[in-house]
Amino acid sequence: MSPLAGTRPRWLALAREEARGLLTAKGPWILAGLLVVWGYRPTYVGWQGLGPNQTVGFVQTVGSFLLPLGVLLLSYRSVVGERTSGSLKFVLGLPLTRSDILVGKVLGRSAGLAVPVSAAAVVLGIVGFVRFGIFSPLLFCGVLLATLLYVVTLVSIATAVSAVTTNTVRAAGAVFGGVYLFFTVFWTRFAELIYTFLGGPSTGSFSAPADGLFFALLRLSPGRAYRVLTNWLLGVGNSGAPYDAVITKLETPTSITIYTVESAFGGQTPPAYLHEISGLVVLLVWLVVPLGIARYQFQRGDLV
Repeated sequence: MSPLAGTRPRWLALAREEARGLLTAKGPWILAGLLVVWGYRPTYVGWQGLGPNQTVGFVQTVGSFLLPLGVLLLSYRSVVGERTSGSLKFVLGLPLTRSDILVGKVLGRSAGLAVPVSAAAVVLGIVGFVRFGIFSPLLFCGVLLATLLYVVTLVSIATAVSAVTTNTVRAAGAVFGGVYLFFTVFWTRFAELIYTFLGGPSTGSFSAPADGLFFALLRLSPGRAYRVLTNWLLGVGNSGAPYDAVITKLETPTSITIYTVESAFGGQTPPAYLHEISGLVVLLVWLVVPLGIARYQFQRGDLV
């Protein structure tokens, strides 16, 4: 036996099995192909704002709407699927703690999804290079790493839901209705309603209030936090909207219904907590907190 064998994490074998299962399945690669089609959206505004680095913006587009839906659907059965099929009994018979199972599931599925997502980004990079010329490889890697962090966060959320639900129907409803629709598709509207309920004035995308609370609420969504972070890397503005919409809002005379910190605060200095690095903080909170709650319940629940 290798002298390093005893130092390997106990969850490593499970993580490898999870990654191998995804990499040999059709679903993640179909998702990768769809992401290439979805992500390639050259625009005049994108070229005016970023030049050849518009190619890097395609990677952000990959992370909008289609990626979270695909990752959540490919991850929500990770624990509850084995619970309902009975195979979780076998996993529990291995020398693994329940925490090891959750960690192995999250890291393994994240690795299994990171490969096809990275492949889609590389294909977009090649197409963009041929079409628009040389872009910044450092910037490309930075946005890709942010996208992979977003993938890990989504896998962690879906695994947490999977660990605390008792059947696949409930898990699917929770990730699609509770996570995807509420926090991804309709979060901007919900944030507006919450802000008004808390006593703020009625909002409108043409005249956003210069209030840190409102913008803090907006970026509580994992998807908007991801775009705040990647817009910062792209250098287009402080907003959770897509990069080309932010450029349109801030650099053209066109009126467009999105929220940006720059247009709301004008010459005022926004609160420090609205710095774009807050997008990274929000993603890390979503990565850790739901999984921590799920771990607490998973360790105490009757799994079989």
